[in-house]
Amino acid sequence: MKKRLFILSQYLLPHHLLSRLAGCIAECRVRWFKNAFTAWFAKRYQVDMSQALVEDLSAYEHFNAFFTRALKDGARPLDQTPGAILSPADGAVSQLGPIEHGRIFQAKGHSFSVLELLGGDPAMAAEFMGGDFATIYLSPKDYHRVHMPLAGTLREMVYVPGRIFSVNQTTAENVPELFARNERVVCLFDTERGPMAVVLVGAMIVASIETVWAGLVTPPKRALKSVRYDEAARAPIHLEKGAEMGRFKLGSTAIVLFGADQVAWAQGLEAGSPVVMGQGLGQPKA
Repeated sequence: MKKRLFILSQYLLPHHLLSRLAGCIAECRVRWFKNAFTAWFAKRYQVDMSQALVEDLSAYEHFNAFFTRALKDGARPLDQTPGAILSPADGAVSQLGPIEHGRIFQAKGHSFSVLELLGGDPAMAAEFMGGDFATIYLSPKDYHRVHMPLAGTLREMVYVPGRIFSVNQTTAENVPELFARNERVVCLFDTERGPMAVVLVGAMIVASIETVWAGLVTPPKRALKSVRYDEAARAPIHLEKGAEMGRFKLGSTAIVLFGADQVAWAQGLEAGSPVVMGQGLGQPKA
């Protein structure tokens, strides 16, 4: 009954209003409030500040600055195996595996459409048919910057409006097409392994998503928006493997897609496996 009520509440709650209010709280600079809230959060979720570049919780100008904190040099060493595909973020594997019949496995009994996930562009979706995906869930305690799994040149960024259901195991198992319904930012790169999409998926109380090249991407006017970066009028944007590409102001999920016969995920990785940014997720297929 408790689970059913939680799922029902997900449909009834004013998602965007709650998230905007959370965003205001997260940007509050009133010293006593932001210090108390940040300290409570760090204790509640057992955040390890020993790896943070700035360990003093009271030194952050607001909660969002703490939440998107930088780490010390060397805190996330990159897998040096030639060709390794890196985890884009700290967190846990939600699911990973093949893209079958144009759909991505979400949880038992649920999958979602690649076409819908990427914003409805058939040409973009076609590049990933028969390919592979990895979904990484970031919990509240995790480092919330997202990095490049491989070096790549940005081709296109698409903002896809949508709901912002909470993202956790319960909603994954009970909300159909969860990741293709939530607000998200699709980043399409050209890499040595062909096209690679990194999709930053929003969730309840995720106040915004940023990229290093465009800054704040959400919340804009909630309408589908695509920006091409491979046009002659724009300087190419190339990011090296392991470089920061974006960040969440409050948590959520990153989904990485590759085309057919490009990657093989590491043996032993499965739903629930903990990962850290820079860890090897897989290798190129021969």
